[in-house]
Amino acid sequence: MLAVEGLVKRFGGFTAVSNVSFKVDQGEILGLIGPNGSGKSTIFNMLSGTFPPSAGSIKLDGHEISGLAPHRIINRGVGRTFQIPRPFRRLTIFENVELAGYFGQGRHSLAKAEEAAERALALVGLPVDRHASVDGLGAAGLKKLELAKALATGPKLLLADESLGGLDEKEMDQAADMLRKIRDELGITIIWVEHIMGVLMRVVDRVMVLDHGEKISEGLPSAVSSDPRVIEVYLGTDAHATQAAAAEARR
Repeated sequence: MLAVEGLVKRFGGFTAVSNVSFKVDQGEILGLIGPNGSGKSTIFNMLSGTFPPSAGSIKLDGHEISGLAPHRIINRGVGRTFQIPRPFRRLTIFENVELAGYFGQGRHSLAKAEEAAERALALVGLPVDRHASVDGLGAAGLKKLELAKALATGPKLLLADESLGGLDEKEMDQAADMLRKIRDELGITIIWVEHIMGVLMRVVDRVMVLDHGEKISEGLPSAVSSDPRVIEVYLGTDAHATQAAAAEARR
């Protein structure tokens, strides 16, 4: 479904992503992990059109999308969430999601946008009440709103950016289950960037690991979390979580 070849992103003399290639199959959940500054967000920004690649190719269903404007990439079927939700506070929950639906998939129809918003809100468990305020949402609710906005655009590929940040253990499990439900029930392919490895490893089909802009490991969760290169990257920062994730993935 998605084929990325030789992706490079340079900012002046600094190379943030260096010659990264990977593929994602239809209906797959790919986990994308790595320390802060490893290039995860930069790859998401290139996939979604925020940054043009310095070199390389991004193909969705065989069609080149690298370098397209974000709204055109959304129209091709790529939706994304953001680490830090920033909803329009003057709009209701429904209106925030409706707005995303209006521009997604070339709908440009208010009726279709309303239908998309209703479906997305019902799926993530937020009120479909058109008068409910964003101000009443806590951390978990704002993450759900991010997800509903992305789903309202009608994606076939969802880029989920740190969907567990700021959530407690129960909320993390619910958010992870929601991503799996989106894949299983809607057939949406997912690339999931996350730092909470123990939860991610239980959900994803494959994992890709970045370090300093380069891919250092890729494969099944059990193999990747046991890879000495991956454990070395996390030593001194998150070694315990890495080893715990390895044990969990082997179960």
